Amino acid sequence: MSASVVIGSQWGDEGKAKVIDYLTERSDVIIRFHGGANAGHTVIADGKKFVFHMVPSGIMYPEKVCVVGNGVVFDAEQFLAEIDDLTKKGISADGRVFVSDLAHMVLPYHKSLDNASENAMGAKKIGTTGRGIGPAYADKATRSGIRTGDLVKWEVFTAKFMENFAAKKQLIEKIYQAPFTLDADAILTQYRAIRDRLVPMIADTARYLYTTSKSGRKLLFEGAQGTFLDIDHGTYPYVTSSNTVAGAVCTGAGVGPSLIGNVIGIVKAYTTRVGNGPFPTELTDAIGDEIQKLGGEFGATTGRPRRCGWFDSVMLRKAIQLNGMTHMALTKLDVLNTFTSLKICTHYQIDGKTVEDFPTSLEDLARATPVFETMNGWKKSLEYARTFNDLPQEAQAYIKRLQSLCYDLPVLMVSVGPDRKQTIEVTPIG
Repeated sequence: MSASVVIGSQWGDEGKAKVIDYLTERSDVIIRFHGGANAGHTVIADGKKFVFHMVPSGIMYPEKVCVVGNGVVFDAEQFLAEIDDLTKKGISADGRVFVSDLAHMVLPYHKSLDNASENAMGAKKIGTTGRGIGPAYADKATRSGIRTGDLVKWEVFTAKFMENFAAKKQLIEKIYQAPFTLDADAILTQYRAIRDRLVPMIADTARYLYTTSKSGRKLLFEGAQGTFLDIDHGTYPYVTSSNTVAGAVCTGAGVGPSLIGNVIGIVKAYTTRVGNGPFPTELTDAIGDEIQKLGGEFGATTGRPRRCGWFDSVMLRKAIQLNGMTHMALTKLDVLNTFTSLKICTHYQIDGKTVEDFPTSLEDLARATPVFETMNGWKKSLEYARTFNDLPQEAQAYIKRLQSLCYDLPVLMVSVGPDRKQTIEVTPIG
């Protein structure tokens, strides 16, 4: 087993990019397997900030190969903009980034449809990023999508594009009663130039991953969003349009389950979510505002403020079950440095009954009242902690209590700051 999977264990924004960046050092190939440019992964290295929406975070290491798998809905404009930004900063992607020829494309009309649909929903809107993700996955499901491999034969891409463009124009104007201002010829001119740059990177990535793993090289699969945004297992309908759990690696990258060795769940030391939907431990008071401020809890993709709350162990137990997690990586522990006391949700009360398991019903979750346990804060900076024993006793106790409430899952690492160096490895993986 030569592969590890990194997934978000909550509602996304757990700090996956830092952990992926950390694990990339001991991996050879880093792969995105689902989602699209609605994911924002932020890496801070040597004081420099990098934000990725399409390019796998492992690109920061010059000798590593990065792959965008077939399960991703691929925004070529965003992808090439990130490649150009990396080039300006002295990081070359030449010859080491590949895109699956089976990845469905996000095109400008998907973004227009996304915004028209959201606006039409009014108060019932989902809270999408407007990046066209849902409409692109919808085209995939209705077998009308355009894949990156279609770019290889320009006449094939053009024919499919014009057919879809006309259909989306009618849908937006007649159903959603919204203006449709896109120009087909301008987009085709733009994508002809995109094609010239992109075609050398398009490949049968499933075959590449198979032969690469057979040769003994280590694969790292990079998840986007979080477990509870999963289209099947999340807080539907307030979810994303793809499967975000670890099992999606197999279909989203074209690999077999026997390849997977470690499943690392990224766990924020508190809980956040962006957009609408139930949030049992949400803090709508000054404490929530303080966590948001200290944690810089604003979306990397949209800039929207994240809703903040105490750690929810009920969620984590469900995430462990759904993903088969072998380790957790605890992030943003340092955000809690200034609090005198901290709370952990141990279970819920729903209609007067004690509930230990995360409800599958959105209506039940909306009625859930968290039951909290209070622990002492540490009131100290963790900036210079580099081993578990360097942490204050109160911080160690907090981590151990989280573990005991979450099936005693081993802690791979603890993040005590945004930089690469501010990382404590606790239980190494094989």
